Amino acid sequence: MLPVLDGVVMELQDCALPLLREVIPTDKEEVAFKDLDAAILVGSMPRREGMERKDLLKANVAIFKSQGAALEKYAKKTVKVLVVGNPANTNCLIAAKSAPSIPKENFSCLTRLDHNRARSQVAMRCGVPATQVKNVIIWGNHSSTQYPDVHHCKVNMAGSDLACFDAVKDDDWLKGAFISTVQQRGAAVIAARKLSSAMSAAKAICDHMRDIWSGTPEGEFVSMGVYSSSNSYSVAEDLIYSFPVHIKDKQWKIVDGLAINDFSRGKMDATAAELVEERDTAVTFLSA
Repeated sequence: MLPVLDGVVMELQDCALPLLREVIPTDKEEVAFKDLDAAILVGSMPRREGMERKDLLKANVAIFKSQGAALEKYAKKTVKVLVVGNPANTNCLIAAKSAPSIPKENFSCLTRLDHNRARSQVAMRCGVPATQVKNVIIWGNHSSTQYPDVHHCKVNMAGSDLACFDAVKDDDWLKGAFISTVQQRGAAVIAARKLSSAMSAAKAICDHMRDIWSGTPEGEFVSMGVYSSSNSYSVAEDLIYSFPVHIKDKQWKIVDGLAINDFSRGKMDATAAELVEERDTAVTFLSA
């Protein structure tokens, strides 16, 4: 793959990006991971036809155990690690467990793409730019069980912030087709273009990392898959679960105390149950 990587390097150079100083293509861990401030882990084993989920988890545990060990050995202990390769939440947990001297709070997985998809769906429905929709939440797993929640979302219409349900005026859509559209959006992109999300995923990665470095605006929160210890939503410990977070001084903090109705509770619990099952399966391979 190194000749292919050289083609990517050429494209990066040809973009004439103002912040790009140097690109080092390598297949050596000691070069790639040395003294990192940020690591974006995009490589994972995709699910193939006929492959059972446990086989997928087993293959990915091997990859992310190795990458976690390389972070442990070569990266700065302050490194911020973003896992993109799927199943992203569980891969992130495996990487974190494989780098015990790096704080678990430094690991996160990408649910910003789902967050952006949810904002965009609401914005299109209301006829406003996506920038006028804030505080959607993606709860749980980056999978079809994720729960896109708009109960705390605000839509700016004609200069006023309205609750999402008041702005959209279609509760059935918000509790039905909206949720399934966001959950299935990745599959819909693959069906349409025969390839998985590229530009939208790259944009979401940039959004995620920019917010870690620059923080979130006052009164706004974003969705990130983060370590689930000590939260007010009764999510099991020792998971990477997507929560609403504020970020300041490169530290995320779960937005605690949001009201959760029975509808939301059921969906949050269902995606947590999937993550517990994934974790328990993956951990058996970790010690193998």
